[in-house]
This record gives sequence, C-alpha cells and structure tokens, in this order.
Amino acid sequence: MANQENTNQNNVNSTSELAVRREKLNSLYESGNNPFEITKYDVTTESLSAIKLFEEREETLAEGEEIKVRLGGRLVSRRIMGKASFAHLLDGEGKIQLYVARDSVGEDVYAGFKKWDVGDIIGVEGSLFRTRTGEISVHATSITLLAKSLLPLPEKFHGLTNLEQRYRQRYVDLIVNPEVKDTFVKRSKILTLIREYLDSKGFLEVDTPILLPIEIGASARPFVTHHNTLDIPMYLRIETELYLKRLIVGGMNKVYEVGRIFRNEGMDQKHNPEFTSIELYQAYTDYYGMMDLVEELYKMLAKEVCGDTKITYQGTEIDLGKWERLTMVEAVKKYAGVDYYEWKSDEEARAAAKEKHVEVPEDATKGTVLVEFFDAYVEDKLIQPTFIYDYPVENSPLAKRKPTEPAFTERFEYFINCTEYGNAFSELNDPIDQRARFESQVAKKRAEDPNTTAEVDYDYITALEYGMPPTGGLGFGVDRLVMLLTDSASIRDVLLFPTMKPEA
Repeated sequence: MANQENTNQNNVNSTSELAVRREKLNSLYESGNNPFEITKYDVTTESLSAIKLFEEREETLAEGEEIKVRLGGRLVSRRIMGKASFAHLLDGEGKIQLYVARDSVGEDVYAGFKKWDVGDIIGVEGSLFRTRTGEISVHATSITLLAKSLLPLPEKFHGLTNLEQRYRQRYVDLIVNPEVKDTFVKRSKILTLIREYLDSKGFLEVDTPILLPIEIGASARPFVTHHNTLDIPMYLRIETELYLKRLIVGGMNKVYEVGRIFRNEGMDQKHNPEFTSIELYQAYTDYYGMMDLVEELYKMLAKEVCGDTKITYQGTEIDLGKWERLTMVEAVKKYAGVDYYEWKSDEEARAAAKEKHVEVPEDATKGTVLVEFFDAYVEDKLIQPTFIYDYPVENSPLAKRKPTEPAFTERFEYFINCTEYGNAFSELNDPIDQRARFESQVAKKRAEDPNTTAEVDYDYITALEYGMPPTGGLGFGVDRLVMLLTDSASIRDVLLFPTMKPEA
C-alpha cells in the first residue's frame, strides 16, 4: 500500500515531529552528508516557465527529443510508491510535479529521498513530460538535498484565527498561502509604475534625512533616539515635506521621494507605526495641478494593476476613472445641511454645532467648526473618489491662503471608500506667514504638553527667505493605495513585516 505524505504537516508544536527531524539531521551528519554545505546550485528555469515552455514546444518535439531543466525549491508534497514516487516542488513562480524513480536517480539517492521531509529545500534535474493524467511534470534524473527543514510546515496557517501568527511568521505565510505573494508582487509593480509615471513627467527621485535634529511642531508624535557621538536627541521623521521643499528653493523644480515614515502612535487596520509615503513637489503649479496629477496617476494604476478603472474593494465597486470635486463648504452643505457662509460669527458657528450635536472646543472658530462638521457628517459618505478642497487655515499650517478668501487655504484631501488617501497644497511660500503659523503651532503644543520638545524649524524659514516659487505639493500613503488595488482589508496584509507586540 502506498505511503502518502501530504503538504499539510503536523503542527509546529508536535514534539515527536521535531525530534524525528533532528534525528534525521544527525543521521545525515553521521553518514558524512552535511545538508547545509552546498553553496551553489545552478537553476536553469522556474516551475511556471518550465510548464509554459513545454506547452509551447510539446507538439513540435521530435521523437526522443527532451526538454531538460534544473529547478530549485521547497518540497511541499510527496507520495512514496515503492520504486517510484510523485512529489511537488514550490519555487518562486509556483509549483510543479516531480516524478522520482529509483531506476532514474539511483538506489542510494532514492533511499535518501524517501527519508526527506516536506519543507526540505531540494534541487532537481530532469526532463519535462506530460503524465497520463495530463499534468506536466519533471522526470528526475538527479535530485539533491540543498537544505534541511527542521520545523514542519503548520497544518493550518490561514483564516482569521491565525492572522496574528501569519503576520509574525510571514516567511511561513508566503510558503503555505501563495496568494499572499501575489499581493507583494503587485505592491512592487505599483511602486515601479508610480516611479515610471513621475520620471516621465520630469520629476527627480531624491533621498532626504530620516534622523532629524529637532522635533517639529506637527501633531504626529515622533520616535526619539540618541546620537552618541553628538550627544543629542534625534527624531525619526514624521514626513519628508520640509526637506523636499528646501530642494525646490534650491532650484530642483520637480522632486519626489518614496520614503519610510515613522509615527509613534496607535495601530489599527489603516495605521502602522512605520509606513511608506510618496511626497512630490512641483514648482510653478498649484493644488489644481496636483488634482490633475492624482486623477491621471490613479486611472493609470487601476488599468495596469487591475485591468480596468472600475475595481471592487471589500465588496464595493469603485470607479477610479470618475472623480468628484467639492469644496469643504460645499460638502458640508450637501451632507450636513448647514451653510458656513450663513454663520456671521464664531458664536453662531458653535451654536450650529450644538444644534446638530457636533462636539467642538469652547473656543472653536468658524473654520474649526466646519472641519468638525466635515468629520461628523461627510467623510463616511465619500465612497467614490472625491477631492475635498479649500480647507480652513486653522488646520492647514503649510498651505497657502486663498487670495480671494484668506480664511481658507488652497489645500485638498482625496477620499475613496470613506478613507483619506492623500493630501495636497498650493504650498505656503511666504516666510513671514510661515514663521507665524509655525510659532503658533508650537505654542499650542507646548500649552497642551509642557514637556514637549517641539521646536520651530527656523532653518526651513531661512530657506523660504531666499525665495521659493509658487509650488504644488502632494503626499499620499503607498500602503493604503496597495490595499485598495489588491482588495486587502488591513494594512498588515500589505506590509511584509508589520509592527507586532512581542510575544510573551
């Protein structure tokens, strides 16, 4: 009766399984076979490429002609059947079946093969053929153990109950859940496409510092470290904006950075303490120019990654080919039924908030009240792609004021499926106004927390004093974009190694 060993192995906690694998390792050492000593194995192709090659040439192969291949990968299933066995090898492209016969590989090699375990890394040389059941396979003429697996693959490593362990052991997740790899292949493609798009528009990719000498006054809390040689505290960056705009001052008129950002804050389905953002700045344009860029970029990405501008995200159809544009005032009027322009004073605005049961600070201004109405009534309605623009100056310290309405700034955020995906400005280039806003921001932060180390970035003010041209700027999170285009519910699904609380 055939002895069968399936891909699904006993749980990693099985003491007997661990002991057996250690015993096999010791036996290999004792027989003079070190399963870790091979330093190189020449692979000529991978599984899916080999299958495609055979399909293309199968009809034209002459009698006796063979297609020889050498593959390397992980043994993920095996069926021992006396003098011959079937197995499956998993590599970087996918899986392919192996036919391993004693008469083809030799009696000693075959005897060793029968003692190998699912999970072992192997090399296989042989010829491609199609079995009687129609499966393209490799008839092995040589088979080599390249690395011994000392831990069995888990029996069940998918589903909601095991998400925590999947994130912690992404290396196992990638082995037993092939669809996970597809997400990260798409992530890489998305980044490549974004770079190609921006490069084609004349943007230059640059790098700016991650370790900063001061904590700026923004609301995000930074991670703090210490530079031993300089004997000063340093802060991991919470944005790339100020250094990129220094480059605009320096005459680099189109710049962008794909940058790792660090914020010492909470974690949930949409937030991770470290994440990837893209910020870009273009001289001599404004926030409308950034709107046009976002629309064009997202349409292109949807077509290239998903095949159409219409995609489905968590059961909701979203059309990235159609974008609505609303000012914040228009959006609040549309969804909350209140009109900012009817408020004659801050007191009237606070009274309107009270009437609609919207909580606002006791000293809230009209602009602050407008933002609170937006949060309470509007954001959860923005399912299809929507630009919300013209934000109150109170919550936009880096955006240029609207010349016709100084209470507002030339800023927009864009929303998809009730989630904010990016933020853009006509950048503030008035150093006097910028200094006042920074100092006000830091003063407010110090009033809230007397122990804060927040400071004004006066060097950035100095840069502005040399003169920065009118500039449009945009920042958006790569991780949320990848979530959208891969239909992933959590940011942890699109980060190879998300931040996790240490296990006990």
